[in-house]
Amino acid sequence: MDQEAVVMEIIVNAGEARSLCYEALGKAKKQELDQARDLLKQAKGCLNKAHLTQTQLIEADQGEGKVPMTLVMVHAQDHLMTTILAHELVTEMVGMYENLAK
Repeated sequence: MDQEAVVMEIIVNAGEARSLCYEALGKAKKQELDQARDLLKQAKGCLNKAHLTQTQLIEADQGEGKVPMTLVMVHAQDHLMTTILAHELVTEMVGMYENLAK
């Protein structure tokens, strides 16, 4: 397993997901709610890819420290987790915009 490629896979997919989340929030602010929901679905797809890569990394490590922990690895994990949180929060905020529109 090429650790650099794995780390970049997590960062790239998490970064794309985060961008899509904030784009969705912008759409929701403009009451473009269908587009916002679509962007959140796209973001979820990117998050799923990043999470699958993370899961493969965890499986390769087997809880035995087989995968060296580097600063860039920590960065990738942090990036993924904060993006998951952003997705959850933006999803809730889009729902609030939907409720306000009713």
